[in-house]
Amino acid sequence: MITTLTTFALPKPVTREEARSIFLSTAPKYRGVPGLLRKTYLLSDDGRTVGGVYFWNSRREAEAMYTDAWRAFVREKYDTEPSVTYFESPVVVDNIAQQILSDAAA
Repeated sequence: MITTLTTFALPKPVTREEARSIFLSTAPKYRGVPGLLRKTYLLSDDGRTVGGVYFWNSRREAEAMYTDAWRAFVREKYDTEPSVTYFESPVVVDNIAQQILSDAAA
């Protein structure tokens, strides 16, 4: 599995309520994306940074998301340049499903 962390430094801070409204407006875009297992939206305490943590089946599927069109969408929505960092996720603890998942390829 692959985990990506996206962050956007905002030109001006947003409140939790503003962030929630923005996030809810973009959330449907991520439903049904091939290989995306879960996305969690992020908001820093000071409201100056937003982003997301994404869990993917593979690096290839993750890379298919972060296209020039996606970056343009982020620039238009948040008025800032996105940062994307990729992480290998060889072991995941899922307390909801009460499972420990291990990527045998890792």
